[in-house]
Amino acid sequence: MTEKKPKILITNDDGIHAEGIWHLWHALVDIADVSIIAPSAEKSGVGLGLTLHHPITISPVKWERGTPAWKINGTPADCVRFGTRVILDEKPDLIVSGINRGANSGRNVLYSGTIGGVIEGALRKTPGIAFSSTEFDTPRFETIESYIVPIVNHILEHPLSSGTILNVNFPTKFPAFKGVKLARQGRGLWIEDPAHRIHPDGAPYYWQGGKWAHHDEHEDGDVALLAQGYVTAVPIHIDELTDHNFLQKRKEHFESSFQ
Repeated sequence: MTEKKPKILITNDDGIHAEGIWHLWHALVDIADVSIIAPSAEKSGVGLGLTLHHPITISPVKWERGTPAWKINGTPADCVRFGTRVILDEKPDLIVSGINRGANSGRNVLYSGTIGGVIEGALRKTPGIAFSSTEFDTPRFETIESYIVPIVNHILEHPLSSGTILNVNFPTKFPAFKGVKLARQGRGLWIEDPAHRIHPDGAPYYWQGGKWAHHDEHEDGDVALLAQGYVTAVPIHIDELTDHNFLQKRKEHFESSFQ
């Protein structure tokens, strides 16, 4: 009897034709029943954003080895929403996103479309893993590929808690990885660095721009460990964002202030 393969939905924020999504597919196609649903164009930095002000279009994309694939003129979260509601006949066992060019470490996860896709899945009770390379220009996808299946298999065999996703980053500037660390989220993030320019018609405008904001990092956080050459995997819980410490300590005083 043939063992049933897990159903895995692949998405990203770099777009359906990005090199990273091909490598993610290539790593998983032999061990899973894979489908691909990704944005038709790059959607980096959209986080968990949705398309609300223009129609959504879904178009099939020819893919190698007959893998079912579609592109959507929306965000990664749109891809997961329409994928699970409109396109796919069955709910996937796992959603994987990436492989992103550039790190999604520290607090940058709040802006990441790569992360947004798997968060959307977690809100639908489907676990997810996001994969990113710290290097934008030289992501070394071939090196990352060999880690994809072991990490995916581990999560399939040892499921994440409900409402938790796994955020995996690879420090590809190093010639070899020191190892893999289950880590806490770091504090670093990209902040605005606006570039002021003048249009030929004389009107001023800006490019968003960005620069890395350094913070004192926990030694067991992903930012610090990536800088040492470790692959990091951070479990991020998004099922409930309540600050329970604040709620418990301040509930009575807060409510009494309005009586």
